[in-house]
Amino acid sequence: MNELNPRGTLLIAGGGGFIGGWMALEALKRGFASVRSVDVKPIKEWYQVHTDADNVVLDLRNPDDCQRAVHGVDYVINLAADMGGMGYIEAHRAKCMISVLINTNLLCAAKDAGIGRYFYASSACVYNVDKQRDADVTPLKEEDAYPAMPEDGYGWEKLFSERMCRHFYEDFGLQTRVARYHNVYGPHGTWDGGREKAPAAVCRKVAAAKLSGNHEIEIWGDGGQTRTFMYIDDCVFGTLMLTASDFTEPINIGSAELVTVNQLVDIVESIAGVKLRRNYILDAPKGVRGRSSDNTLIRKVFGWEPNISLEEGLEKTYRWIYDQIAVGRGLPKIANA
Repeated sequence: MNELNPRGTLLIAGGGGFIGGWMALEALKRGFASVRSVDVKPIKEWYQVHTDADNVVLDLRNPDDCQRAVHGVDYVINLAADMGGMGYIEAHRAKCMISVLINTNLLCAAKDAGIGRYFYASSACVYNVDKQRDADVTPLKEEDAYPAMPEDGYGWEKLFSERMCRHFYEDFGLQTRVARYHNVYGPHGTWDGGREKAPAAVCRKVAAAKLSGNHEIEIWGDGGQTRTFMYIDDCVFGTLMLTASDFTEPINIGSAELVTVNQLVDIVESIAGVKLRRNYILDAPKGVRGRSSDNTLIRKVFGWEPNISLEEGLEKTYRWIYDQIAVGRGLPKIANA
């Protein structure tokens, strides 16, 4: 199977979130017969609202709501989770783990409904933390998730849910696909309030400093921690490619462009045309010291890997966040026909 049948119906769980909003837009562009976006948030709080989609408010922690969500559906893209940046997931480990109910009940509903394909969005947080203690990190291969010692809370929930997908495939024949996302960012995402990730947080801080004239920036940690960051367009493309494929093992979908947090700030400062004095908060949540995606497998299987440069993606992200701050907007929302 090389592509999903556009005459089918696609369910996007977590459709009111950052990735879900872009996923729904791409599915509509590809001409799916129906795109059903489901989220627990009131629609007025969705990050993007697409009027051509079937937009439904349901709580997918509830088995009955999962049954309603998959009714008449051919494919499921499960992006739904309670999560955020490092500050959020370190402070809300129990809340992040409750997301296991979403995948559990949605898998059961998908099995009962005879769903054709089921995609689960996992995370690089599943990887063994002992392999991520050095800023000069060796890129993480898929097998590095075991022996298991993932990020506490959120990482354990993701790893357990991966195993559920595997066993639903082995025991019931449900065609599950699993991607391990590495730090997805882009416009129309969370950029304030505590759930934002590093690229959005840095863009917000730089934009606010430029607009206010207070040329300082607060950086969590010493700025030497390393990460890779994937632009949203690569995430959406890779997800749909994997979902349509016959590849059944968890696979990295992430950029291999490794940078320090200091280098991330450098890039955003260059885009903004400003230089800021840096204040390092050494006791702030920092996560692992280094994390990078090894893309050997995805290149081998698909002849592709995320390739939008960090500079290109941050340019678009910074401009959008700058505009939100400049006009005093809160939670972003757009509508598409």
